[in-house]
Amino acid sequence: MHQISENLTARVGVVGPGRLGTALAAALREAGIAVDGPTGRGEPPRGCDAIVLCVPDGEIAAAAAAVAGAAPLLGHTSGATPLSALGATAAFGLHPLQTFTEESSGLSAFAGAGCAIAGSTAEALAFAAALAKALGMTPFEIDDEGRAAYHAAASVASNFVVTLQAAAERIAAGAGLDPGEARRLLVPLLRRTVDNLAELGPRDALTGPVARGDEATVEAQRVAVAETAPELLDLFDELVDRTRALAAVRA
Repeated sequence: MHQISENLTARVGVVGPGRLGTALAAALREAGIAVDGPTGRGEPPRGCDAIVLCVPDGEIAAAAAAVAGAAPLLGHTSGATPLSALGATAAFGLHPLQTFTEESSGLSAFAGAGCAIAGSTAEALAFAAALAKALGMTPFEIDDEGRAAYHAAASVASNFVVTLQAAAERIAAGAGLDPGEARRLLVPLLRRTVDNLAELGPRDALTGPVARGDEATVEAQRVAVAETAPELLDLFDELVDRTRALAAVRA
């Protein structure tokens, strides 16, 4: 195998031509790393020192079997799947703590993000760390026992924010705003909230009627939700309860 260091000289194969696989291959090339792929599933990259599988979690085992023995190191980009799914002696995990779209491209898509890494051997772990650093990410180690909790936290922080924004747009219909208009108006608020959260932490970034103890306003909001989007009332109530608990910790 080629030398593994922060200045990678290894040739890396990428399997999976989806959003992440495409973005990863482009970023590795931009970082000056030799890349084969992204290839389709069942198409093993050739002449590589390591292969990274960028496939859905449920397909990792089958994809790993298809490329078995094609490279000394085999890794996946899943946040939740244990390394044992790879069935390889020298296995590694590389999960960028970032979201990717079809427009994600190059090193800028990875730079500054955290990256959960794991390795079944010291060499595999070192390779994952070096790969993360080459992409401008900050590696941190997650073992198999902590993977589910780590991935759940990532889902709450990213996926569920999108779900909440969709709920906000639905409720905004009660004010006569269509989803696109509501999005244009609410996203700047969302951005400022994220900035405050990053600077101050959850307790000090919290604002609004629940944090102020303005129960009359909260009740008026609840009535509006019940009238406009009754299917979201349970979600609203649960969020109010959790926000009250956070406000109580701050008090």
